[in-house]
Amino acid sequence: MRRLSLLILSLAAAAGLHAADLTLWYDHPGVNGLDGGLPIGNGRMGGLILGNAAAEDIKLTEDSLWTGDENPSGDYNTMGSFQMLGDLRIDTQLRGPVADYRRQLDIAQSLARVQFTAGGGHFVREYFCSHPAGVMVIRLTADQELNGAIHFEDAHRAVSTASAAGIDCAGALPNGLKYETRVVAIPQGGVVAAQGGGLAFSHCRGLVLLVAAGTDYAMNYASHYRGADPHAALEQALQAAASMSFDAIERRHIQDYQALFNRVSLNLGQSTPAQLAAPTDKRKIAAVDTFDPGMEALLYQYGRYLLISCSRPGGLPANLQGLWNDTNNPEWHSDYHTNINIEMNYWPAETANLAECHLPLFDLVRSQLPAWRIATDASPELKTPSGAMTTRGWAVRTSHNIFGGMGWRWDKTADAWYCQHFWEHYAFSGDKDFLRTVAYPVMKEVTQYWEDHLKTLPDGRLVVPNAWSPEHGPTEDGVSYSQEIVWDLFTNYVQAAAALGVDPGYAAKILAMREKLVTPKIGRWGQLQEWMEDIDSPNDHHRHTSHLFGVFPGRQFSPVTTPAMAAAAKKSLDARGPTGDVREWSYAWRTALYARLYDGEDAHFMFRQLFSARNTCPNLFGLHPPMQIDGDFGITAAVAEMLVQSQAGEIDLLPALPRDWATGSVSGLRARGGFVIGLAWKDGKLLNATFRSTGGTNCLVRYGAQTERIALKPGEEKAWGFGNGVAR
Repeated sequence: MRRLSLLILSLAAAAGLHAADLTLWYDHPGVNGLDGGLPIGNGRMGGLILGNAAAEDIKLTEDSLWTGDENPSGDYNTMGSFQMLGDLRIDTQLRGPVADYRRQLDIAQSLARVQFTAGGGHFVREYFCSHPAGVMVIRLTADQELNGAIHFEDAHRAVSTASAAGIDCAGALPNGLKYETRVVAIPQGGVVAAQGGGLAFSHCRGLVLLVAAGTDYAMNYASHYRGADPHAALEQALQAAASMSFDAIERRHIQDYQALFNRVSLNLGQSTPAQLAAPTDKRKIAAVDTFDPGMEALLYQYGRYLLISCSRPGGLPANLQGLWNDTNNPEWHSDYHTNINIEMNYWPAETANLAECHLPLFDLVRSQLPAWRIATDASPELKTPSGAMTTRGWAVRTSHNIFGGMGWRWDKTADAWYCQHFWEHYAFSGDKDFLRTVAYPVMKEVTQYWEDHLKTLPDGRLVVPNAWSPEHGPTEDGVSYSQEIVWDLFTNYVQAAAALGVDPGYAAKILAMREKLVTPKIGRWGQLQEWMEDIDSPNDHHRHTSHLFGVFPGRQFSPVTTPAMAAAAKKSLDARGPTGDVREWSYAWRTALYARLYDGEDAHFMFRQLFSARNTCPNLFGLHPPMQIDGDFGITAAVAEMLVQSQAGEIDLLPALPRDWATGSVSGLRARGGFVIGLAWKDGKLLNATFRSTGGTNCLVRYGAQTERIALKPGEEKAWGFGNGVAR
């Protein structure tokens, strides 16, 4: 087994896997936060590094700094929004013009760095946000004395005070949420002193800044989503960090981060020296038309970096902008959009071996349920087909905050889409304790809601009434999007009950209801219909492909199990096309859809559109416009689907390998059933595969027309070899 793992690693090295391919770098500062700032984060606190030489400005965020409340009206305008925390400004006294400038983000270590020369001196700034320490750390060093000032400008006009202990700024939002930001400066030589509301430093050989922030938010409806004042926790974190050396904090940070990031490696080939030498903002534009394997692997790994940085256990899940924000009026409130966006944020969590990063989503959903049940029970829009008010389960609007509040229209089957994530976490891990105590109660409650709310047609078939195909078309019965999501819910619920050995009678009832659900038809031009009536236009290039949920992220249709429906789905997908109303997240979804339909070339074409100036910012954030982050996560999930699939009860290897990825390797991808997969291929042919069980016992493996059942003991690893390579 060790010999095969070494073979995969040697193939990666031979194909030219360079550290430079895991670094974003620029020869100029960032122009503004979300467009050009380099993101760092520890799951709760984030920063955008602009890197101005004379006047650094770091945009700070804290994941629970939100306006709003329970918002019983459902008015989107009063729901509240994610807020910016403030600006940390570092002004330095430079002599002479700046030269030899470089700003970079090393996602292999989660370290940002700015370096330049000025006035004959060499200056270096290092930045990271430590999860174990709970603080942001910044170090300034130079080969000449450092002089300057530090200020924190609160985004809500709270007043900063300064003393020998550092800067402190505490305030409260209009909803009563308390928050605090603290900055501690530790000089190496020289002097730091309070100056106005900030700090002045002089004659320093080096300077370390520790930044901590928090709120009194608690993920608990019973306490009105309020907990302890943040001051004591910030003080404790800062004291602990200040007692350690910079190098010790950094080592611990890298170790913690790499325990997650290093689980997956991806090599797609050798980039050219010219490609490697280009700054990221220029290199990514060229990668739209010219294959750049290192840049493509970087984009895949960047999604993993961002998820680790903005979604850790104990914190809130990634919102529409992840963790990063540079305004108090972000587009779409930087909220949780339930009709694709929040779900797409978490598509890669399981396949990309970051299952722990999935947990904040489950924690938030469960914390919101008491408020959502009240709103659901009170809504006349959510009556049952008999006209009765809701008495079981809950629904969710298209947008929500962190206080139980929702806004905009009801996305009626978003409750079931959320349930898919609960199920998938179990499907990949086999963790029956999670299934029993966390996932199953949520899934059963939503299943009961849909047992009550499905409408029976005259012919006995069941439909979701008055539904919508986001964000497209009429509101009517039986739209494909909602039908497929309920089919997915019922399928997963029945399997969950069987896995736990509970509720067999009720599971049988739900299975019978699933068989009565209206399923999409194949329309007049061979397409998968978006609505019950055949009204789809082949000239419709809408950004959403909601009616293809059953292909991905669902599992209702596939080329193997339902070839006619898969062919119809491809007709629809081809017609939607790569132009028109397509956005960055649309390309990510289309990439995954083509992968599920075994079309590697079209999947790869859609993948490369993410590099265009229209779809990503210079820092590779998704550009809707404006910035939103779901495309970064969605494309990471889509790449995994091109290499390994497991939704159909078997592990399918290299199902959508494009010609450009002819030789490469991957290790650490997860498959359903409790398996971790490693692959090496050459000239488009699979050479070897490794299968490691994390709890699973056997799996059916498919490579093209070949299948083989592999039995493993928990913790065991086995290889499947192909000699000189076998074509799919």
